[in-house]
Amino acid sequence: MRILSPSLPELHAFATAARRGTFAQAAAELHVTQGAISRAIARLEEHLGLPLFEREGRRSVLTPQGREYLEAVGPSLAAIEAATAAVRARRSGPAPQALRVSVTPTLFSHWLIPRLPGFAAQHPGTPLAFAPYDRDDPLTAPGIDAWIRTGGSGPWPPHITADYLVGREVVPICRPADLHGPAAIRSAQDLLGRPLLFHTHYPDNWARWLAGAGCAHGPLVPAADFDRVALLVQAVVAGLGVAVVQRCLVEDDIASGRIAIAVNQPVALDRGYYLCCRAGRTAMPGLQALRQWLLAEAAAAAVGAPG
Repeated sequence: MRILSPSLPELHAFATAARRGTFAQAAAELHVTQGAISRAIARLEEHLGLPLFEREGRRSVLTPQGREYLEAVGPSLAAIEAATAAVRARRSGPAPQALRVSVTPTLFSHWLIPRLPGFAAQHPGTPLAFAPYDRDDPLTAPGIDAWIRTGGSGPWPPHITADYLVGREVVPICRPADLHGPAAIRSAQDLLGRPLLFHTHYPDNWARWLAGAGCAHGPLVPAADFDRVALLVQAVVAGLGVAVVQRCLVEDDIASGRIAIAVNQPVALDRGYYLCCRAGRTAMPGLQALRQWLLAEAAAAAVGAPG
């Protein structure tokens, strides 16, 4: 059988460069040369037959295809790292059983994966394994210990204990250049004069943000709609319009200067990402460690969010 998958060094070079934003920083983290990172990613791009990065100043930014590929391979890389850490941490007796976690892909790639090394460092005896995401799973799959899902404050199924993590806060985003010049965006009303980009699965984001911002408006007509946040961001960067997204999913893009918050007036919705566990099992040591760590990371992210 012909093996189609690339090598692990190539995948680690790709994932680390995507997370750190530059090949130089990826090289420093992986203790290799910048040339080694560049060559590994070049081999991966040749293997896949598509570009994964594009240069923006000193930074290397994922292409839309690169974002999709990271979302596809990121969970598997994290699972391999967790399994390897568990084997190496074992001193005697059987290895601890890995917690099986299912995570919504968008939050996984944009928010959770960059933080997972911190969990592994704090809890080397609690390996994590990531199950494939099943949108239709009613949170009853027997092989899964915890889920991170999109939802509201309630009601959740009676067999589930749900803790809010992140994602309620939405903000409008634009290109940094849109905040300067004679036609600069300065208010919520200014946004209505721009092409509005919609999220396919959450078409009410614009109406709800405008209502929260106290901005009256007529019918909202999308200039285009996209089914992934990564594609929305790419469309904004390309100058196709402005969008409303969950701030937790675009932290890195804002920090890198790819996009900017168009009007710094966050609006909280009743929808966000929740850690879901079976009621009565949150006291299990592994689940307790994961829950406490996730809640701490979410609190730190809320404190660190720009005001």
